[in-house]
Amino acid sequence: MQRWLLWVGILVLVSVAFAWTREVNEETYIPVTFLLVVLGGSASGGRKLGFVLACASFLIIDYFLQVPYDELSFGKTGDFVSLAAFLVTAGVASELLDRARRDRDEAVRRADEVTALSRLGSESLSAARAADAIAAVEAMICAEFGADECTLTPYDPETGTGAPADPRILVRPLFVHNRQAGTLMLRQSAQIALRPGQQTFLDALSYYAALALERARLATEAEKIAALREADRMKDFVLASVSHDLRTPLTTIKALAQEELRTGTSRASEIEEEVDRLTRMVADLLDLSRLRAGTFTVRPELNAAEDVVGAAIRQCSGLADGRRITASLDESAPALYGTFDFVQTLRVLANLIENALRYTTPTGEVELSISRDGSQLVMTVSDRGPGIRTPEQERVFAAFYRPEGAIADRGRAGLGLAIARTLAEAQHGSLTYHDRSEGGSVFELRLPAADVDEAVTGDS
Repeated sequence: MQRWLLWVGILVLVSVAFAWTREVNEETYIPVTFLLVVLGGSASGGRKLGFVLACASFLIIDYFLQVPYDELSFGKTGDFVSLAAFLVTAGVASELLDRARRDRDEAVRRADEVTALSRLGSESLSAARAADAIAAVEAMICAEFGADECTLTPYDPETGTGAPADPRILVRPLFVHNRQAGTLMLRQSAQIALRPGQQTFLDALSYYAALALERARLATEAEKIAALREADRMKDFVLASVSHDLRTPLTTIKALAQEELRTGTSRASEIEEEVDRLTRMVADLLDLSRLRAGTFTVRPELNAAEDVVGAAIRQCSGLADGRRITASLDESAPALYGTFDFVQTLRVLANLIENALRYTTPTGEVELSISRDGSQLVMTVSDRGPGIRTPEQERVFAAFYRPEGAIADRGRAGLGLAIARTLAEAQHGSLTYHDRSEGGSVFELRLPAADVDEAVTGDS
C-alpha cells in the first residue's frame, strides 16, 4: 500500500507540473516522462500498479496535456495512435518488468533454499549425537516454513502415519531407501497452504529429516550392539573370576573332608567356615546381579544415623583384633536422622569398616564420623593405611577389581565396594573415595537426611 501511495503521488506531481506549464511544453517528451513513472511503479510495486499508472497516464495526457485541453478527445488520428502506442508500450514494459522481478524473486528463493539445505546438512551431519541432529532439522523446518511446531517421530508400524483431518496440521511420511523411517508433522495456528515451490523445498528438507531419523535408529542399534558385546564380555570376565574364586573354597572343603575321612579327626568347624565363605560369595554375586537388573528392593525409612553406625561397629568388633573403632558425631548439630534402608546401610558401613580394618596396623584405629551437609546425611569411614593410587581410586568400585598389591578379599571376590556403591545409589545416595590428608583412605557415604521435627512426628 505504501508503494502505491508513493507512485500515485509521483504521478500526481508530474501531472500537476506538466498541466501548469502545458502552454509551453513540448508534447514529444511528455509521454516519455509518464512512461518512466509507469516503469518505476512496475519495478517497485508490480504489474498491477504499472497497469493502473499506465491507464491513468493515458487519461491524464489526453485530458490535461493534449489539445483541446480539459476534455477527452480523439479527434486527431495521430494523437490517438500516439496515446494508444503509449498505453501498449507501458503495458508491455510493465509485464516485462514484472516477469523480471518474479524471476529475480524465484532466483533469490532458490538461493535461499540451497543455503538452507547446505546449512541443514552441515548442522545435521556435524551434530555429535543423533538427537542433536533431529533437533537441528526440526528447528530448521520450523524457521523456513514459519510453523509453530515441527516434530520428527520414528516410524511405528502399529500406529502408522495417519494424518489428522486438520488443515492446521501437515503430516507426511519420511522414506529412506524405500523404507519408511518416520513421520514429519508441521503444526501452525493458521491453515497450512504450501506454494508449489515450497512443496519442492519441503521434499528436500524431508529427505534430510528422514536421514536424521535413520541416523538415530542406527545409533540406537549400535548402542544396543555395544551393550550386548559389553554384557558378553562381562559374562566371560565374571565366569573367569568366579570360577577362580569359587575353586579355592571348594578345593579346601574337599581336602578337609578327605583328611577327616582318612584320619578320623573332625574338621567340621573349618569346613563350616569355608562353606560360609562360599555361601557369602554366591550371595554377593546374586545381589550384584539383582542390583544391576533393578530387581533388588530397598526400603528407605526414617532412621537415626547413630543407630546404624553403632550397629555397624558392634557387628565388626569381632574382626578388630586389637584395632580400635571409634565414632564421632557433629555436636553442633541436632540429632541426625536420615531416610534410608537400615539393613542395607548397615551392610555398606560394615563392608567399609572391614576394608579399613584390613589395611590398619595391629595397633591402629578406624574412625567413623557422622554429620549433615544440607539435605544429605554424611557418614565417613577413615583409616591410616597405604591409601589408593589416583588412577585406581574410581576403579576400586568396579566389580571383581582389586588394586595391584591389595590384600586378598577373602569370601567376596572383589564385589564388596561394587555392591556398597550400588546400594548407596539405590537409596538416592552416593559412595565416594577421598585421600586422607594425614595419609590413608576416607570412604564417604551420603544419604538423604531428614529433619528432627519429621523424626519426632514419625516416632510419635
